[in-house]
Amino acid sequence: MSRAYIGLGSNLDNPLAQLRHATAALANLAVTTLVATSGIYRSRALGPGEQPDYLNAVVALDTTLDPLALLRALQAIEQAQGRVRGERWGARTLDLDLLLYDDVVLDSTELTLPHPRMAERDFVLYPLAEISDTRNLLPGAPDLATLIERCADNGLSHTGWQLGQ
Repeated sequence: MSRAYIGLGSNLDNPLAQLRHATAALANLAVTTLVATSGIYRSRALGPGEQPDYLNAVVALDTTLDPLALLRALQAIEQAQGRVRGERWGARTLDLDLLLYDDVVLDSTELTLPHPRMAERDFVLYPLAEISDTRNLLPGAPDLATLIERCADNGLSHTGWQLGQ
C-alpha cells in the first residue's frame, strides 16, 4: 500500500456537502482505504474575479492504485459532482488535488508530484499538518512546520467542522 494525501476544495453548490460527499466517494475507491481526515478550513478564493470563499480539507488514503490511476479516479469523482473545467482557478463545485504519493517525484504532462504549489498554500499546509507528521514531506524543502511559518496568510480559518459529521 502507498500513502497518498488528497487536497479537497469547493466554493460552489453547498461546499460542505461537496466535501463530505467527495470524502465518502474517496472512502469507496477500490483497493483504497481512507485513513485520516483533517478539519475543514475556510479560505479566500485565489482565482480570478469575485468568488465565494472556499472550504478546504486534506485526507490521507492508503491505496494500491498507482499515481495516474488515482488521479483518474479523483477526476471521475470531480466530474460526478458537477466539476466543469473552465477558467483556471475559477469557482468550482469540487477540486481534488493529489498532493503527495509516498515519496514519489514525478513531472509528466498529466501529473506533477509533489503538487507544485502546495508549499505556498496555507489551505493545504494547515490541514495536512493535522493528519501527517512534520517530517520533510517535500524533497529539498523544509519540514512542514517551517513551510507553514513561511506561508502567506490567505485569511484561513478553521470552521470547526469535520468531514465525517
